[in-house]
Amino acid sequence: MNYYLNPRNTLFEMARFSDIYVDKSMLIAELNKAYRTEKRYICVSRPRRFGKSMGANMLSAYYSRGCDSAALFSGLKIEEHASYKKHLNKHNVIRLDIQRFLFSKSHLDIFIDKMQEMVIQELREEYGGCFQEGFYGLPGVLEQIYAKTGEGFIFIIDEWDCVFRLAKDRQDIQKSYLDFLRGLFKGCEYVDLAYMTGILPIKKYGEHSAINIFREFSMLKPGKIADCFGFTESEVQELCENYHVDYEKTRKWYDGYLLGEQHIYNPQAVTELMENRDFQSYWSGTETYEALKVYIDMNFDGLRESVICMLGNGRCRINPRGFQNDMTTFHTRDEVLTLLVHLGYLTYDSHAQDVFIPNQEIAQEFLTAVDGPGWSGLAQALSRSEELLKNTWALNGKAVAEGVAAIHQETASMLQYHNENSLTCTILMAYYSAKAYYMNPIMELPSGRGFADVAYLPRRDVDCPALVVELKWKKSAKGALRQIKEQEYASWIEGYTGEILLVGINYDEKKGHECIIEKYEKN
Repeated sequence: MNYYLNPRNTLFEMARFSDIYVDKSMLIAELNKAYRTEKRYICVSRPRRFGKSMGANMLSAYYSRGCDSAALFSGLKIEEHASYKKHLNKHNVIRLDIQRFLFSKSHLDIFIDKMQEMVIQELREEYGGCFQEGFYGLPGVLEQIYAKTGEGFIFIIDEWDCVFRLAKDRQDIQKSYLDFLRGLFKGCEYVDLAYMTGILPIKKYGEHSAINIFREFSMLKPGKIADCFGFTESEVQELCENYHVDYEKTRKWYDGYLLGEQHIYNPQAVTELMENRDFQSYWSGTETYEALKVYIDMNFDGLRESVICMLGNGRCRINPRGFQNDMTTFHTRDEVLTLLVHLGYLTYDSHAQDVFIPNQEIAQEFLTAVDGPGWSGLAQALSRSEELLKNTWALNGKAVAEGVAAIHQETASMLQYHNENSLTCTILMAYYSAKAYYMNPIMELPSGRGFADVAYLPRRDVDCPALVVELKWKKSAKGALRQIKEQEYASWIEGYTGEILLVGINYDEKKGHECIIEKYEKN
């Protein structure tokens, strides 16, 4: 039995007949369109446990002529597609899982040669008389086979980027690997289709961004196949109904990944939830918090302030274009935050061009990662949040001012204390517990004739007042409240909810913090 050339369909069979299986077979239709066209090179990057390997196993089972997979695809969506029968088990497939060759760092210097050697060994059994091995390795062998038989190959490569994760500081290995991939694919007639998956997009490396023949579908630019990885809202709703699990609670815990217009759930977390009926973070089993901690401790350009802002349900605008698609080349805050998007710790809103923590599961990982030196005071600050929120509802401006002052003081070492951005971060952190009662805060809510700094709108199933917050620096809380009224900031949400509270907060280095809270009187 071949393992790399025309493999069997065993791995997909295991997934197909598992208790929980969600049909992602329409990915095949998109790849069939690309078959033997200039768009035949495709790279998909997603975080761990987003179904990448299952997709690769499905494609291998569909295309490989080493098996009969008709029964496995019976009843799936792709069965009704016009291209289905044309390609079912009709092609030569070379299936590689790069991680299988790199389960130890000691393999880094030999894995390219060993990988070629093992594939060539299986090609020899099939095409022994068609080629001679030479200096050009696997690409040279495949060229000879194609020249003599006219048979091309479909390449399915999983964990393509594990080299860059395991050999973070070995640029020589990274370069050799990219050279190998470029030689294997670029300008080669024997390539009918090339499909790669990994966590990271293709590495930018000077002239070695040279495997730019690939169309990339990433967490930043998911394209047409956004719904082919991870579970969609409708798929999760159906699972919740079948397994009698509260969908609204599931959405709060695991929703939040924005891929274009789609809301996507981590399939591993949802599957674990359905089987265990326990709402918790399942992320720790796949990516440890230590990995997250390493990156958020890099305090480029106020990265720490950005993390604090996002822990308070805020968002941070980024420019992802400088990211080099590796795990070591960082010069700015935006590059670190872009990596966290690809790793699944943040999600990216392509319309607003900002990032945020997607859900409660990932927020738990952030809270674990910031519990230690360098983040002193943050845990204490967050613990004050519930009391501060209750004081806000009670219109106790003095208590709110004291609470904000304490939180501001506790986080002074992490924030640039004396500026407006610092005050905004403090307020978002102060109202951290609001996520249990409110939707994500709206920054600069367009209302009336201007913009409120922060607005909290209650969830539909919660009976609590909406909050319209205006922040001032070196002015007055009365002035903040007056601006809310004069600019009619509350008018936009007047018909949305019942009671509305207007919150004016000011910070002055000499006077300290002050807060005034009033009920909004509707016209």
